[in-house]
Amino acid sequence: MNRPEVAVPAAALLGEGPTWDAYAQRLVWVDILSSRVHTYDPVTGATSTLETGQHVGAAKPRAGGRGLVVNLREGIGLYDPDGGFRWLHHEPVADRRGNDAAVAPDGALWAGTMRYDEAPGGGTLSRFAADGSSVAVLTDVTVSNGTGWSPDGRAMYYVDTPTRRIDVFEVSGAHSVVRREPLAVIEAGAGFPDGLCVDADGCVWVALWSGGAVRRYTPEGRLDRTVPLPVSHPTACAFAGPALSDLYITTARVDQERPPPGAGSVFVLPNAGAGLAPPAFAG
Repeated sequence: MNRPEVAVPAAALLGEGPTWDAYAQRLVWVDILSSRVHTYDPVTGATSTLETGQHVGAAKPRAGGRGLVVNLREGIGLYDPDGGFRWLHHEPVADRRGNDAAVAPDGALWAGTMRYDEAPGGGTLSRFAADGSSVAVLTDVTVSNGTGWSPDGRAMYYVDTPTRRIDVFEVSGAHSVVRREPLAVIEAGAGFPDGLCVDADGCVWVALWSGGAVRRYTPEGRLDRTVPLPVSHPTACAFAGPALSDLYITTARVDQERPPPGAGSVFVLPNAGAGLAPPAFAG
């Protein structure tokens, strides 16, 4: 069985949000607290860095190679391929920042927020359309994290980290989710659920913050596989690469007295399974 290996040596404070950019054939990921968006080409090994000037919770490709949409401290921004920037939705809130985000099958961005002090109920999950209009979907969130959809688009998976749950919603129209139920509960001592992705079989892969592992759960909520990592703080995972068969895992160095070697790097589990091509933001 393959084991995770370092794909991108780094010392990210809070590496997060790996996403495959199908148009550019590259991995996009962020270091939230360093205010940087990184890219990595798994074929050539080429990397690049974009300085955002404020904490960046997530960066996702825009359709047609038109750049990136980013979930920043003060709202949702758009970067053009030439580096030009403009706000799609500017809404600064004191002591709050953007966190994880994901693009839905219809091309809308679902972006989460959290307070810096992680105060209960201080975060949100909102849907942003291509024209910048927004709908608050969840308004009583603590640390909005992993979000993903089943292959048929009928279920949405979501993590509010302190709950220790991966929840599943039934999707009802473009703007709403209903029937929230726990898919799985992470037991005490195993870490906290963070970022997630869904594979072609409909299984949910989730990174366990302070748990040193990534887990795969079936659509029925059964633990199917555990992948140990040599670092304690994995943050998120995504299928990437030309064949969408390799699982990339971001990690962090924060909240550790002595981070182990490799902490803050991006790891890869080769031939982990069959991934889904992620949709790009329509705006």
